[in-house]
Amino acid sequence: MQATWKPHEKHGQLTAKGDLPDAVFAFPSQRKEPLTDAKHIRNAVARFDQVIGVSDEDRALAFANIEKAAQYYNVDLSETSWRELGAHPQAHRKEAAAKAVETKRKRGELKSAAAKGAATRKREREERGG
Repeated sequence: MQATWKPHEKHGQLTAKGDLPDAVFAFPSQRKEPLTDAKHIRNAVARFDQVIGVSDEDRALAFANIEKAAQYYNVDLSETSWRELGAHPQAHRKEAAAKAVETKRKRGELKSAAAKGAATRKREREERGG
């Protein structure tokens, strides 16, 4: 897979993720995991398996981008394939969510947790424009 990552140097502080070109993201089509410095590269590696809704092709491209950025910023990667970083994020997500609901129900925290979740979902829909 050919990497699409390119270094991005901008004078001053970046004010928002929206200021960055697609070419600086590990997942450029989704604009996920910016690779703007060594810290962000390490973060992208750590969170690689948390990115959901992407294909194996997207993961291969993301890993190629991470490798290229890591070389540029002198970050050592022990992984040689994206499969070593995880391919199936949060495999037991539904079971964990059900367990959390039961725990919150027992503690009497279910209503506040539900309100917080609804607010998060509303905010995410608004950010997507829908």
